Amino acid sequence: MDFRKYVAEAIGTAWLTFGGCGAAVIAAGFPDVGIGLLGVSLAFGLTVVTMAYAIGHISGCHLNPAVTVGLFAGGRFPAGQIAPYIVSQVLGAIAGAGVLYAIASGAPGFDVAAGFASNGYGEHSPGGYSLTSALIAEVVLTAVFLFVIMGATHGKAPAGFAPLAIGLALTLIHLISIPVTNTSVNPARSTGPALFVGGWALSQLWLFWVAPLIGGALGGVVYRWIGPNRETP
Repeated sequence: MDFRKYVAEAIGTAWLTFGGCGAAVIAAGFPDVGIGLLGVSLAFGLTVVTMAYAIGHISGCHLNPAVTVGLFAGGRFPAGQIAPYIVSQVLGAIAGAGVLYAIASGAPGFDVAAGFASNGYGEHSPGGYSLTSALIAEVVLTAVFLFVIMGATHGKAPAGFAPLAIGLALTLIHLISIPVTNTSVNPARSTGPALFVGGWALSQLWLFWVAPLIGGALGGVVYRWIGPNRETP
């Protein structure tokens, strides 16, 4: 068993969680020069682009249990590696959130209960969106994300551009859904911050596992059905 790909997944997911959530926690609302919703969306996309080029050739750069499950549903990933990939991703996300907490907690007035980039619905949705709205958004957007991943990494797709397409897709997803759920589409990314917030974040975490996993599987199956026959393993 080659443990290097699991370590790569952990490192990559730590970077995604630290970079994306860090942009939200540290830089989004910084006085006068805050990066705002657009900046946070770009941060998440950039973490995927950078890691896709860094570890794509090692582990495939899933960084997301929904991607792993979606690629399996799409016929691109073996069932026997799903569990170790997901464990690696969750551990990486927790580590990334831990580093972020260590940094962010050094600021005056820091309050982890304020959210710490956790995902939520109802009163914990940035825009007050309902559970139903959050569920639909997370399922649909994760399905589209997998659809893009499957297409961009197909053997007939333009070579070398997959990381850009995937990173831009994740940026667009965040631009759409940050007001709805703070954007998950990634159970590992949701789990890391939620463990530090506790309380409501943990009680609502179930949605950000169930919806992305369903969406990922749907996206993989749909692309497998309509896509060209010659696939990239």
